[in-house]
Amino acid sequence: MSRKLFLTCLSFVLVALLLMPAEVVFASEANVFVYHRFNDSRYPSTNITTEAFKDHLETLKVEHFTVLTLGEVVDRMRSGESLPQRCAVISVDDGYLSFLTDGWPLLKQYGYPATLFVSTDTVGGSDFLDWQDLLMLQNEGVEIGNHSASHAYLLDRIPSESESEWRARVVEDLGRSQGQFKKHLSTSPRLFAYPYGEFSKELTGLIREAGFVAAFGQQSGVITDGQDMHTLPRFPVGGAYSAVSEFRSRLFMKSLPVQLEDHQDTVINKENPPTLKFYLNNKIVDERTLKCFVQGGAGCLLEK
Repeated sequence: MSRKLFLTCLSFVLVALLLMPAEVVFASEANVFVYHRFNDSRYPSTNITTEAFKDHLETLKVEHFTVLTLGEVVDRMRSGESLPQRCAVISVDDGYLSFLTDGWPLLKQYGYPATLFVSTDTVGGSDFLDWQDLLMLQNEGVEIGNHSASHAYLLDRIPSESESEWRARVVEDLGRSQGQFKKHLSTSPRLFAYPYGEFSKELTGLIREAGFVAAFGQQSGVITDGQDMHTLPRFPVGGAYSAVSEFRSRLFMKSLPVQLEDHQDTVINKENPPTLKFYLNNKIVDERTLKCFVQGGAGCLLEK
């Protein structure tokens, strides 16, 4: 099956924020980062060296950021409680062993928490944490989230698979993973991270129905009030994007208040070229600086 393009049009906010006036006051916000591998040069695109990761943590310390778990951020947002003025989150996907050997020791050294999203079918496999490791990390304060059982492209259908069959397969995957967490860790996660960061209207609906209070992609952006709790953004970190200069740039980014006229699906194919209509406060941003990006290199026309 050919891969679908995944719409990340709102990433134009990264450019738009450059000309914001200094007096603008923002709502509660959190800058969330997602890491994968630590000190594992075999996979450079998803890896960060120990030295670079330490630079990130030192930056958080020097710049006086409060580091929370994703669960703490979500709970405060749901209750209406304000977040710290400078708030960041360290999240880690996939449950690789290198988090335990190279990532977590540095986090403990700085006294920072983390949220770890795990795919249960890979637990105990080569290069992956086992259940004993996960239980130990949980007991040490690491928040464990669900990353599916199979880590499959949940958007894609198997050839000849009907919509109802696809839904049943996803529901089974989610139920299987939650059952494994309950069996081995005595608790089932409340948070979900989409495999490969990709989601659709239908998939987010199934995540809600499964009881997850929030879910996260890998589209760049700052979490703030009023966002869909099941399509929350995170800044991916790895490879060329692990330099401390890149980290600092994203750490100090602010959200751009956007009012969508309608909410279309995030999956693009040849039959549904979308029109995304939104409203901006022209006192906050110069619309001449806006740019729109779509994953996969497809063209995107921006009109006023």
